[in-house]
Amino acid sequence: MAPTAKPLGITSTPIPGFLRIDVTVHGDNRGWFKENWQREKMVALGLPDFHPVQNNISFNDQIGVTRGIHAEPWDKFVSVATGRVFGAWVDLREGPSFGTVYTTIIDPGVAVFVPRGVGNAYQTLEPNTAYTYLVNDHWSPDAQYTFLNLADETVAIDWPIPLERAILSEKDKGHPRLGDVTPFPAPVPAGRRALVTGANGQLGRELMAALPAAGFSVTGVDLPEVSISDAQQVAALPWDDIDVVINAAAWTNVDGAETPEGRRASWQANATGPALLAREATTHGVTVVHISTEYVFDGTQEVHVEDEAPSPLGVYGQSKAGGDAAVASTPRHYIVRTSWVVGDGKNFIKTMASLARQGVSPSVVSDQVGRLTFTSDLAAGIIHLLTSDAPFGTYNLSGEGPVMSWAEVAARVFELCGRKRADVTFVTTEEYFAGRDAAPRPLSSVLDLSKIEATGFTPADSSRRIEEYIASLRG
Repeated sequence: MAPTAKPLGITSTPIPGFLRIDVTVHGDNRGWFKENWQREKMVALGLPDFHPVQNNISFNDQIGVTRGIHAEPWDKFVSVATGRVFGAWVDLREGPSFGTVYTTIIDPGVAVFVPRGVGNAYQTLEPNTAYTYLVNDHWSPDAQYTFLNLADETVAIDWPIPLERAILSEKDKGHPRLGDVTPFPAPVPAGRRALVTGANGQLGRELMAALPAAGFSVTGVDLPEVSISDAQQVAALPWDDIDVVINAAAWTNVDGAETPEGRRASWQANATGPALLAREATTHGVTVVHISTEYVFDGTQEVHVEDEAPSPLGVYGQSKAGGDAAVASTPRHYIVRTSWVVGDGKNFIKTMASLARQGVSPSVVSDQVGRLTFTSDLAAGIIHLLTSDAPFGTYNLSGEGPVMSWAEVAARVFELCGRKRADVTFVTTEEYFAGRDAAPRPLSSVLDLSKIEATGFTPADSSRRIEEYIASLRG
């Protein structure tokens, strides 16, 4: 066989997601050699990074062996080791492409990528033909297939060897016609199957509402059913059915983390849990979105950028920094660092509004500054990163607008509630915690937002969000 000059190439077909791959075959007087599966090169050309887990070979000793039409619940990369086959594929997925047909000859220089739900059929054109296929799920006798009769008149496949002369199994002869086929469930768009940990928290609840609206299918887990610090429970999560895990689970009791019990709980939830998620995500090729905090810094820098070295003051920040480091080890990750989160549930604004209504005049810390982050903006920013092809890495994400102290936020809330700003007493952190056990806090929680804004996402002005939130409490 003479060397081929055909370069590696990938072309689309009338069936959405179904790809034809031209493989470079090197031949000489001894035979031939090819890189049958080359992840890096093929992904660069447009093949999905589908993470195969099993390699199968089908050997056929006669011409005319015909198998199909089977739509399987996994993706396949099919090529020929020796011989030639006629391949026919029918889209059996629900949707506008249902019933679309594509055929081609597969020889050593041709391969195909078959998305799950697309029906396969193969007819051998030479004796002693072997075709091999990679799949991204392990075969199971309980797998749910969708079948179509090889002789279906609607798709009308022009078999090189007529079926009456071909070699078929009795089971394949009995498959239904197209009009009787129950379509394979429509696939969720690539990258849109999400799992949210900490689904019952403020951010978790926001994500569970926002993700479906953005075209994601979403599953949520939380305590007590699932603990992300339990290795067995994490391994049992449906990794083969998700594209992204968003870790909104955390131990956030900053002062409680300083106790012996709290220290253990904080490290389990904030460091061990993310490490376990990162390990499984790496194994399964899943993207991790991990929520971090400005508490990983000591607050001495006026504005925190993404690559500032961690310098946590207390156990909470230390455990979160440990989780960040673990997540950074998995290739497909977004670490979303945020601050001063406000969402549905107990939060600082709601507390201040309640005090204002009760006639209480509180003392509030004035030397800790930052910006509030509303969960609606945090969820929107996460979805933006997942849908905009933003490079993996760490992103700061808080509200935009003026930098304020906690006391200034409280005074604004009081003002919006009909009280005087002066009803809030401004005190230092030292004065506020005098005589009490408390974890150290960073004085500056201000996050630089230029990196995420460069991707096309600008959070809302947090001062405007305060006004909207107070209005919602009235209504």
